[in-house]
Amino acid sequence: MSTIRDVARVAEVSISTVSHVLNETRPVEPATRARVVAAIAETGYRRDALARALRRSRTDTIGLVVSDVGEPAFAGMIHGVEQAVGALDLGLVLASSGEGADREDRAVQTLLNRRVDGLILARAVESHDSLLSQLEREKSPTVLLDRIYPSVALDQVGVDNRSAMAELVQHLVGKGHRRLAIVAGDLRVPTLAERLAGVRDGIGRADVTVLSGVDGDALRSELDMLLRRGETTAIIASSTPLATIALDAMMAAGLRTPDDIAFATFDGFDQHPMFTPSLTTIRQPASDIGAAAVQLLYARIGDAHRKPRVERLQATLELRDSTEGYSAAN
Repeated sequence: MSTIRDVARVAEVSISTVSHVLNETRPVEPATRARVVAAIAETGYRRDALARALRRSRTDTIGLVVSDVGEPAFAGMIHGVEQAVGALDLGLVLASSGEGADREDRAVQTLLNRRVDGLILARAVESHDSLLSQLEREKSPTVLLDRIYPSVALDQVGVDNRSAMAELVQHLVGKGHRRLAIVAGDLRVPTLAERLAGVRDGIGRADVTVLSGVDGDALRSELDMLLRRGETTAIIASSTPLATIALDAMMAAGLRTPDDIAFATFDGFDQHPMFTPSLTTIRQPASDIGAAAVQLLYARIGDAHRKPRVERLQATLELRDSTEGYSAAN
């Protein structure tokens, strides 16, 4: 294995000059820098990251723990984190809790033991409060992603779920819908609870049936019974997985959107042009949320005493055929 001495010998410079090039601790003449860079490539020299981390008390690594890497919104946030981390020339270690509190605990402890400089955490549904207490007590630089908890004194970033959902419902009510249903899902999840609150903000004097719970089969059964009554004119799903349940139930009931019933979803599907008709969607800027989490964390690493911040990015209501092609008057 080549050493820094080998690089210095090939480049015909001092060891300290090589060190300045590697660590950018002092300006080096362009021609000299070019010789050092060429010597690094020729010798195959690799810096000892662990030793460098010990000297600097930094590992230049960020840890990211999400509750479900397969969920489309989280996939977008992970992409945003990756892009932002890369732009800062940092490393990223990704883990998934699979919505399990114990698994989340293990993932966080593993990352902390690796001495990551900071942690981005999208909490599991049943996340242990003791974990957050530990992070606050140890002053581990941490940003909570997506699921926002008002009582927690940590940096947090997510989307403005409530106002976006209220805008959608107000639009549907304005088109004449008076009997709506929302497939709300697991209301222990803050984002889903906020979306339901947004529905109630926008519903006015219209009626809304709330289908909530953890069990997807139970939600599907409730929706089947509701659709059989033939009273609902619009269905809203609070997430992509819940949209899948709703669309499947509508198909089984022989209902077409928008001819028989209007439909809209939060998040929806990236491949929306493949759907006929196209689906009205509240689109959250998932990648931007991930990038914002990195910026918050980087600022926290640089200033441990700054006041915790909560950032909410705006979602966008994208009106398409699944609501616009339906007339509630019919």
